[in-house]
Amino acid sequence: MNALVSFKVAIDALKMHALRSFLAMLGVIIGVASVIVMVSVASGAGEAIEARIRALGTNVLVIMPGSFTSGGRRAGEGTALALSEGDLAAIRAKVPSITGAAGMVSGSAPIVLGNSNWTTAVTGVNEDFLEVRDWALAEGRPFTESELRSGAKVVILGATTQRELFGSAPALGEEVRIKNVPFTVVGTLTTKGQSGFGTDQDDTALVPLSTARRRLFGTEQTVPDNLRSIMVEVASADAMGDAQEEIETLLRERRHVRAGTPDDFQVRNMAEFIRARSETQSILSVLLGATAAISLVVGGIGIMNIMLVSVTERTKEIGLRMAVGARRRDILNQFLIEAVTLCVTGGLIGLLIGGGAALAMSIWGDWPIALKPGLVAIALLSAGLVGVFFGYYPARRASLLNPIDALRYE
Repeated sequence: MNALVSFKVAIDALKMHALRSFLAMLGVIIGVASVIVMVSVASGAGEAIEARIRALGTNVLVIMPGSFTSGGRRAGEGTALALSEGDLAAIRAKVPSITGAAGMVSGSAPIVLGNSNWTTAVTGVNEDFLEVRDWALAEGRPFTESELRSGAKVVILGATTQRELFGSAPALGEEVRIKNVPFTVVGTLTTKGQSGFGTDQDDTALVPLSTARRRLFGTEQTVPDNLRSIMVEVASADAMGDAQEEIETLLRERRHVRAGTPDDFQVRNMAEFIRARSETQSILSVLLGATAAISLVVGGIGIMNIMLVSVTERTKEIGLRMAVGARRRDILNQFLIEAVTLCVTGGLIGLLIGGGAALAMSIWGDWPIALKPGLVAIALLSAGLVGVFFGYYPARRASLLNPIDALRYE
């Protein structure tokens, strides 16, 4: 009996007990469907988070003031002495692995255009900001050297800020007011989307650093050339650790941090966010794999139970097949094919249900999903292996029946 005939006989046998066959497949259907939904949703969310983190730049270090300590008490983050342009110049001069360093002063401010009013994050930047952030202009031009040096009243708008103020109207050359100071729009930024922290990166406006200090946010009395943060781009991912260590050593010296005391600044490694996300994703994948294994094992036990019942019910049929020339191998293949057919069919149904549920979540729940061909192949292969593993014992039991005893069975 060839494989095609065995497959046809197996299908006919399953059709005779369609409801029982469906109930046997139910465990596999639920297992595969749940795996498809969980893995596609988890993978989609992971890719979305990673894309947002990568939007900040993977080879980027962010330096910020830390906590102020007095009398054994520590104030909140950012209360320590501000960073300065001297710190920025020292980092550029003494850390050879960096390719750009952007100093920033930021705050929230209302921007007014006619009757439109929009409060956004306004950031004073230097000439390296767009390069370090890998942020291209959609229209217009960057700030010129003279504008950065003189504190010119010019602004570059983020995509969200531009949309809220101008709608579909052109923004270049128009005048807006930031804290009642008139600014000319010289450029607009391309869309960045949400950051890894969930904020809208496009809800922003960039002005020259000197302009931000003089006209918008003022200067600190203790640090006239203050910077709220410094963003440093490192030449390669391999140099991130060394660059971070060099910057921390340099700032400890400049800020007179004594040995053994906590730093009054922070150096955040954007690559660490991606590494932490990858570790979390790996743990989640293990948990999902365990859930999938349990679901498929439960489904496989159901398949084996049904196949054992089928062997008992069809004992006389098995004896008759052997009497007319069927070999033990043919009987083994027939029942094994039935078990694999049940599992693979259940896997296909589960795949359709799981894929449909994931797609529905994506459309109606606005949730990112990532349904990859590899996942589909693994799900179907796993279902087939479950059929072989749990179907082998009933199939072997059927093949070992004595033909005479089987014919006498009632």
